Amino acid sequence: MKNDKYLLALSETYPNIRSAAAEVIALNAKRSLPKATEYFFSDLHGEHESFLYMLRSASGMIKFKIDDVFSMSVSQHDREELAQLIYYPEKYIKNLEKNNRLNDEWRWLTVYRLILVCKAVSAKYTRYAVRSKMPESFGYVLNELLNVTDDVNKDFYYEEIIRTVIDTEIADDFIIELAFLIRSLTVGRLHIIGDIFDRGPRADKIMNELTKQTHIDFQWGNHDVSWMGAASGNLALIANVIRIALSYNSLDVLEDGYGLNLRPLSVFAAEAYSEDDCSLFMPKTLDDVKYDIIDKSLTAKMHKAISIIQLKLESSIISLHPEYGMDDRDLFSKIDFENGIITLNGNSYTLLDKNFPTVDPSDPLKLSDSEAELMKVLKNSFRHSRLLNEHIKFMFTRGGMYKICNGNVLYHGCIPMCDDGTFRKVFTPDGEVSGKELLDKIENVIRRAYFAPTDTKEKEIASDYIWYLWGGKDSPLFGKNKMAFFERTFIGSDIPEAKEVFDPYYTLSQNVDVCKKILSEFGLDPENGHIVNGHVPVNQKEGESPVKADGRLFVIDGGISKAYRVKTGIAGYTLIYDSHSLQLAEHKPAEDGHYKTPDIRIVEKLSRRFNVSDTDRGMELYEKAEDLKKLINAYRSGEILEKQ
Repeated sequence: MKNDKYLLALSETYPNIRSAAAEVIALNAKRSLPKATEYFFSDLHGEHESFLYMLRSASGMIKFKIDDVFSMSVSQHDREELAQLIYYPEKYIKNLEKNNRLNDEWRWLTVYRLILVCKAVSAKYTRYAVRSKMPESFGYVLNELLNVTDDVNKDFYYEEIIRTVIDTEIADDFIIELAFLIRSLTVGRLHIIGDIFDRGPRADKIMNELTKQTHIDFQWGNHDVSWMGAASGNLALIANVIRIALSYNSLDVLEDGYGLNLRPLSVFAAEAYSEDDCSLFMPKTLDDVKYDIIDKSLTAKMHKAISIIQLKLESSIISLHPEYGMDDRDLFSKIDFENGIITLNGNSYTLLDKNFPTVDPSDPLKLSDSEAELMKVLKNSFRHSRLLNEHIKFMFTRGGMYKICNGNVLYHGCIPMCDDGTFRKVFTPDGEVSGKELLDKIENVIRRAYFAPTDTKEKEIASDYIWYLWGGKDSPLFGKNKMAFFERTFIGSDIPEAKEVFDPYYTLSQNVDVCKKILSEFGLDPENGHIVNGHVPVNQKEGESPVKADGRLFVIDGGISKAYRVKTGIAGYTLIYDSHSLQLAEHKPAEDGHYKTPDIRIVEKLSRRFNVSDTDRGMELYEKAEDLKKLINAYRSGEILEKQ
């Protein structure tokens, strides 16, 4: 009997024809339901408040569902209020109580309306699936309210149950749980297309929320792997993570979020740069520090101190790995420290900052004793941060360099290409490869960097390569010819050497044929598949569209990060893929702390309504049903004996 061991194992779960047949029926029923709604987000960059609103509001889809249900019976104002309640029920109820507006009449009407909304959003799920998302304490009541049969007097039944909920004084908790159920049913699956970390104030709060999600995947971005490399112990990336946080005044994520101890750095910087105003290193204050407020002048000293350490460490990695082909980026060794100048491409430039008290001109890449001790302390702090490592492990468990899902391929940066449109071969520690194979090998290296045994050559090589992925010239996560941090900081942004040139991919991928070639590379249908991309903010302010290559490519970095909103003109995109269409939500910045429902437009109408059977999950269910049919035949033929 073919696959007899597998069928015997399957018979332990389905011991007879009746149980196996019942499961086949259930699987086919699931396949006939509408596909769950997928949400694609990119480049969150620590903007926790903006993102949490997007997530709680399902990027405006909850409000649109409310409008569908109540457009003829409830005023626009009350529909908006109901939406806000669903997004933030605890806050909303507390505000009602504060203003003496919380009463039983409001509770009764609110529960009734929430039940109707919940019925609408649960329509594409089986009863079992909805029940599994319900809170245990209210599961029975919610199940009854959502599934009243036609032969029952519904109005009377609802009234009796809701009145009992109110009389037992559990209505407020019931409303909160009902709002949570609506939110969880509206978002079927989350795809995070890279760059959760850096710039914004609290990436840790974003990760706290994402770890609660059941159906979620990550496509790692360059800022993500920087943190992953820091958690793996790479000193240059530890310095990089801290430098960026200091640059954007986002210290809360380091200290309050992940418990990383910056006190040793502040003491070192205050002493080493006591006579230096560090004016080039003043932080950008996009957000105020709330928990451990540091004087900006001290922040600037810390910023300069860790920047110099990072430049030393990066040049050391470059000299240690000639295979990276980055000798031209070993700039720190090229400085004439005595005269404060550097020569690049035959051009001599006077440095804007010539004070390097921790540098030995005869051995400029060597860390001073104090710097070396500081980095040892910081490395231990990263290694022992429980929450940080929980978050990083979650990203490893649910993430990768790319994701193929329901006919689409998702990745953060680019597929390195030559000017003629061929896939460019790129160095990895596991060989020089291109295209999909490149991303596969890179993912293996990143995993080794974190999970390989401590203090081994294997771990060191892999973690150094993560640094290369952060800013290397051929990195598919970085996507530029160089990272000109040194030039922009110490010379100026207006010199030719400060220009960063994008990989040819970013021009070529706007061509339909190139997108089809990429889709084919990942084994997808080039005529119907899509590429979902992040990394490069879409300059909508100047007319750029996130929909490219006649709809084959979606670039969904819309500027959730405050640092990019001036350029993009909006506050982020959400790509939404439901059973009817692909839609794009354009988010607006909050005004006085209040968010508005985003503008949503259909970018591709599906030829028909897609069911679960049209998805990857549908294929899995089909294959399981076929295996169960084989088991049923084995029972009927006597090859496997049924059990009671």
